[in-house]
Amino acid sequence: MTWKASIDGQQCMASGMCAGIAPGIFVLDGPHARPLKEEIPEDEDALDAADSCPAMAILIQDGDTVVGPRP
Repeated sequence: MTWKASIDGQQCMASGMCAGIAPGIFVLDGPHARPLKEEIPEDEDALDAADSCPAMAILIQDGDTVVGPRP
């Protein structure tokens, strides 16, 4: 199964936390981070990155269900 990862460029402050936690999923690209691919494997690191984002800019979805950040 795969999840969908997205980063809100308006919220992203380019802290690099996501790329540090999940370098195979996220990359710091200029003034904002971005996912390397829109569809990602189900991965605990992706959820950890979404949970750790200081701007809460990362969204991880399984279909229509938001799985990250976790409440």
